[in-house]
Amino acid sequence: MNKQKWKSKVIEIVSIVALLILAAIYILLMGDRISIRMLETILNQTIITAVVATGAVFIYTTGAFDIALGSAVAVSAITGAFAYNKWESVWIMLLVMVATGVAIELFDSVLAAFLNLPVFVTTIAMLSVLGALVKILIASGGGAKIEVPREAVRVYDNLWMKLVILVLFIGFCIIMYNYTPLGRREKFVGGNPVCARLTGISVKKLSIIAFAIAGIGVGLSAFLTVVKAPTITTSTASSVGMDVIIAIVFGGMPASGGSRSKISAALIGSVSMVLLSQIMTILNLSAGASQCVKAILFLGVVTLSGLKGRKAMLTR
Repeated sequence: MNKQKWKSKVIEIVSIVALLILAAIYILLMGDRISIRMLETILNQTIITAVVATGAVFIYTTGAFDIALGSAVAVSAITGAFAYNKWESVWIMLLVMVATGVAIELFDSVLAAFLNLPVFVTTIAMLSVLGALVKILIASGGGAKIEVPREAVRVYDNLWMKLVILVLFIGFCIIMYNYTPLGRREKFVGGNPVCARLTGISVKKLSIIAFAIAGIGVGLSAFLTVVKAPTITTSTASSVGMDVIIAIVFGGMPASGGSRSKISAALIGSVSMVLLSQIMTILNLSAGASQCVKAILFLGVVTLSGLKGRKAMLTR
């Protein structure tokens, strides 16, 4: 095994070891207080983050990123709630949420393509736009929150239903990512966009497809969020965007995307982030201190993952 492959393997192992260490710390801190309900809480939180992160892998593979995913989830949840309150159908609510998520993500990518801007520039702008839109939509409802009747979604608020949604979406993403030309081309673009263009690959087209798939994850996550907590406020999904970035990198995927990208990073990183959040809650760390810990870990993992890159040759 050459030096490059050895470093890549180390990153993968470190991600799994870090997950196991976090799990061990959580178990030690909880001791006899661990219960089935607590484990279900961890799984519920993991599923919501993992669904968004899995779709976002397609964006991050190309070397782009989207920090507005949390606001997109909130807007999708609100439009879905409006749809339910009008038609009283959970299925229409789900379709509206997915359609809204896809529409928002497509707008990001198409706008970047039309204006010939880097995608991350439009996502930064959309972070402010969507944040303001959340406040406007909630205010239009005549109060400080938008609600879906608890009895309407109670039947879907069970762990098995959520796991089915997660497994189906991950399965779809694995097929698209590993068994179609889409994943290979996105890795090529992330590794070297100039070479990708010279071979005839449409970088803009791949970006649009990547954002569309991420939009499906946004819509599904909005549905899972409303099922879990049918009261939507301005703080709903506010931390999702940053959590997804940290989860993907913490899961062993390079921040720059490219050939080392993988779907499994989303799941590994999501579980790790939820366990880390639970540990900091047990230790009574403030929100500011928790963000500092996440930032330090993020910088450390990004630095470690950067050790994999060659300076003289393209990754193989």
